[in-house]
Amino acid sequence: MTDRMTPDKRSALMSRVRTKGTRPEMIARQAIHAAGLRYRLHRKDLPGKPDIVLPALRVAIFVHGCFWHSHSCPKGRKSPQTNADFWAEKLARNAERDEAARSALTDTGWSVTVLWECALDETLDALIEELNDRREVLRA
Repeated sequence: MTDRMTPDKRSALMSRVRTKGTRPEMIARQAIHAAGLRYRLHRKDLPGKPDIVLPALRVAIFVHGCFWHSHSCPKGRKSPQTNADFWAEKLARNAERDEAARSALTDTGWSVTVLWECALDETLDALIEELNDRREVLRA
């Protein structure tokens, strides 16, 4: 199947894909803030620049888009037909980079959570509960 957009239109569309402040990230941030938890965003001094960081709890949260991070859901398994070799390599590099960041954070004592775009609604409540439990343990 060929791309229905011209290369110029596709390029313009792809240039507007954001890495920060995405809809799933904003939903997660609002829920965490509503639970009374405070966080930092995209800390450059941490491996992988986690989307949300709760320094007091030593928790790093990545909010991953299913396509960009090759999730196992239908949206994440979909591969572009145009320039397939480029995309396969790019998505594989993304997955390698994600794993390296998670490992580096875990090795330095951080707890790492990944929220997937497709499962955000199901996992957000459990995450808030887990964060509140961690907060209570630290207060005790």
